[in-house]
Order: sequence, then structure tokens, then C-alpha cells
Amino acid sequence: MFELKTFALFFITAVAEIIGCYLPYLWLKEDKSIWLLVPAAISLAIFAWLLSLHPSAAGRVYAAYGGVYICVAILWLWLVEGITPTSWDIVGSLVAVTGMAIIMFAPRDA
Repeated sequence: MFELKTFALFFITAVAEIIGCYLPYLWLKEDKSIWLLVPAAISLAIFAWLLSLHPSAAGRVYAAYGGVYICVAILWLWLVEGITPTSWDIVGSLVAVTGMAIIMFAPRDA
């Protein structure tokens, strides 16, 4: 159950970060409203708060989170931007999630 909760928290955290970065991208690159920066800032604050909810050391959490972020970013590419991931995108995502699992769930003495 710990593993599922960890992955779900990482997933939600990644969505918050991507939204927080995608909205300014829309403002800068797509000439959307500057008001998108308000929900972007809120989303990035939520992202930082969510990362703090993990019981592991911060460095370990940040390193492992990157693996889930990669997968969620590829899903975002597909579901939001409408670009089908390549087989290399999928393989890379699987490698990243495997790295996350090793970092977060390996047996430790302390």
C-alpha cells in the first residue's frame, strides 16, 4: 500500500508542477492571458507542498520524483498536446519509473 500511495502522491505532484509550468508557457508562447500566471503560481505552490508530504529525505524524494514526472510529462504530451508518444518516449518513461521504484522502495537500514 505504501508503494501505491507514494506513486499516487508523485503523480499528483507532477500534474501540479506541469500545470504550473504549462500555463506560463501558454502566456509566453501562445499569447494567452497574463492572468494564467495566477493559477500557475498557485499550482507551483501546491507542487512544493506536495513534495514535502513524503517521509523520506528530501534529496531522495526529489531524485525519485523525477522518474514519475517524466512519465506524467509524456502522458501530458499525449493527452493535452495531442502528440502521440514514440516507442522511445515510452521506453524512456519505463526506465525512469524503474529508477524511481529502486530509489524509493529499496530496503534500507535507516
